[in-house]
Amino acid sequence: MRYNEWRVSYGLLQNINGAIAGGGVSKSLSNVRKSSTKMLSVIREKERPLPNAWYRYIGCRKFSMLLLIAFALLVFALGSFVVNKDSTSPNVLQRIGTLGTVPYVNGGHHEASQILGEKDKKKDENRFQIPAFKGASVLPFRHPCVNFTFPPPPPPTRRRLGPRPCPVCYLPVDQAIASMPSSSSASPVLHNLTYVLNENPIKSEPHGGSDFGGYPSLKQRNDSFDIKESMAVHCGFIKGSKPGHGTGFDFDESDLAELQQFHDIIVASAIFGNYDVIQQPQNISEEAKKNIPFYMFVDEETEAFMKNRSILSSSKRVGLWRIVVVHNVPYSDARRNGKVPKLLLHRIFPNVRYSIWIDGKLQLVVDPYQVLERFLWRQNANFAISRHYRRFDVFVEAEANKAAGKYDNSSIDEQVDFYKIEGLTPYSEAKLPITSDVPEGCVLIKEHIPITNLFTCLWFNEVDCFTSRDQLSFAIVRDKIMTKVDWSINMFLDCERRNFVIQSYHRDLLEKMPPPVPAVVRRPPALPNTRGKTPGKRIPRRGRDRRSGSSRHRKAAASNRDRNFF
Repeated sequence: MRYNEWRVSYGLLQNINGAIAGGGVSKSLSNVRKSSTKMLSVIREKERPLPNAWYRYIGCRKFSMLLLIAFALLVFALGSFVVNKDSTSPNVLQRIGTLGTVPYVNGGHHEASQILGEKDKKKDENRFQIPAFKGASVLPFRHPCVNFTFPPPPPPTRRRLGPRPCPVCYLPVDQAIASMPSSSSASPVLHNLTYVLNENPIKSEPHGGSDFGGYPSLKQRNDSFDIKESMAVHCGFIKGSKPGHGTGFDFDESDLAELQQFHDIIVASAIFGNYDVIQQPQNISEEAKKNIPFYMFVDEETEAFMKNRSILSSSKRVGLWRIVVVHNVPYSDARRNGKVPKLLLHRIFPNVRYSIWIDGKLQLVVDPYQVLERFLWRQNANFAISRHYRRFDVFVEAEANKAAGKYDNSSIDEQVDFYKIEGLTPYSEAKLPITSDVPEGCVLIKEHIPITNLFTCLWFNEVDCFTSRDQLSFAIVRDKIMTKVDWSINMFLDCERRNFVIQSYHRDLLEKMPPPVPAVVRRPPALPNTRGKTPGKRIPRRGRDRRSGSSRHRKAAASNRDRNFF
């Protein structure tokens, strides 16, 4: 029943009921007729069709669709305005800045999460402002990775129980190149850094040191942490006129001239003691191949092995890597020799703006421009390193090194006890927003400015004086500098590091591994061929055929026939 009909019926019933209640049935019926006639005439007048012009436009499906499209566009425009307004709020910028420090289950282990205090919120909002893009197609306030979040971690399996890579949002290469800062970052307090030279270094105190790094006294060591505008510190290459020439870590003249060239970005690695197998970078853009040199430092032992295997020719190139041979290595320990280019790249390359260091066992699989944009430029940082996937306390790391036989136990104890006296404490929540005291130091991403150069110099001095386990000395140097100046390090998740480098085994482990066993394809047993045989007629067997036709084989054949039947 339509609404008008339902309304008329309801009115008629009301009039009839009123008449019955009043006692005048005949009179009321006439009144009902008049009122009903009047109501029906009004209804007919209202239901009279509209003029033809209006009916033609309103009834047209095309006109209705145009109205719906216009309404949808209006709603979309209003929604976009609200989203853009919300995305530029300080809270969203703060979430963007702390994106790399959200909790993530990394191979079954929870990463420590960064909790920002109220007094640090304003500072971090300024620190994590999204950089403007020069020549990029996106708006400055709308970073393409602004809505990126970590997906839930994959469940652990029996085949892979260790740490895993996690997704990372990289910009396209052209946009990453466009986001490179046009000028160097400001170095807080320290503006002029020079290095100590001494042709005849003499050990005057009982703690460590070397002829290559010098023998700084405890007073000189303590003074090096007193940050001033101009400083002179020990930083390797203590002898000789310049790094690589008569210093104990020497290069050929042709290589020395190459290392003095200016570059915006370099990628560097090293293999000493023939310890690793050289890994070729993958997914490198043509722009990076053209503008970013890749340097691999090797000692004479590794060079001889590569020549014997015809890996290295007179061109001194192996794929993308430019091989630089080091003569007169300063240490008998190959791993300690590897700390020289790792921590002192700014001394070997005095005219470079940015560097990416990867250990010799790693393979770079993401373009260097994208790596720098993600971990330095986007974060407004000038030094980045991943934290350890499991341990974040120096004392726990020291015990793990002792248990694994990484170094002499007494030397590790001596180093940790010395740091205890200097005030190093176990990691706790009181150190937040610092999330870890233990790095995974196989990748260093650095802008070469005075404050970062000082940090790696002092870090190298600790490695030179104590054990070569740089994870143990990282926190003490970082904390001492941070107490003096407003400077911090971007310690990103280890699963993010595993996204852009693939880790391989050292050469000695690869040589001890047995060759891969070829896969054995097991085929099901063939069914007996009964084609051409008379059903029910038994064929006599002789010799071995008689023995092979045992009851067990007959049962197996019968079961196969039954299975095929079903």
